[in-house]
Amino acid sequence: MAEKKKAKKSPAHPATAMKKTAAKPRAAKKSIAKKSVAKKAPAKAPEAKARPAKARAAKAIAAPSARVLKLGALRPAPGSRPKRQRIGRGHGSGMVKTGGEGGKGQTVRSGGGKGRTFEGGQTPWARRLPHRRGYSQKARDIGHFRSRYTVVNLHQLAQWDAKVEVSPESLRERGLLKRIGDGVKILGGSKSGKTLPQGLHFRDVVFSESAREALVAAGAHFEVAP
Repeated sequence: MAEKKKAKKSPAHPATAMKKTAAKPRAAKKSIAKKSVAKKAPAKAPEAKARPAKARAAKAIAAPSARVLKLGALRPAPGSRPKRQRIGRGHGSGMVKTGGEGGKGQTVRSGGGKGRTFEGGQTPWARRLPHRRGYSQKARDIGHFRSRYTVVNLHQLAQWDAKVEVSPESLRERGLLKRIGDGVKILGGSKSGKTLPQGLHFRDVVFSESAREALVAAGAHFEVAP
């Protein structure tokens, strides 16, 4: 009995017993983690390489797919059905007024336009000009189309020297004209007691019928026919 009592171990200290019990779960966790690493290792092995894309595509073509096409899965091709353009939704969209359909009339015709001579609807320049065909221009504006002669009457030549030629320049020098204008015209006005000298010589002067008859009777000479 004494020997058996000696063989019994003395009870351990409570602190040391707690340390032993706490060490056991840690060891168990480490063993479990090692096992999981060993199981996952084959999946991450560098030896397993991904197949090339061409090989995968060839295999997919060769083997019929198990997916079944249904009506509910049908979709239009990308870009085949664009979004509808909304008309008349503000000036920022650019689709106001005609709404992309253009105008009517002159803006639709090809090759049309107003022309280089169009003046905005007013009477164009070619139609504003006076007519110049079909009738005499003397009936129109005097300032533009009728000749204005400076007039000299026959009685003013009563004291004229027959040796001096009667011309617009000589008449102006003698003070019978203030300005020549479009020409000089001799009229048949006469006064009592004043007669024409014989043999007068005229140049660049036009005459009325009565003046010409009187000068021809007096023996006048005309360089340019009236």
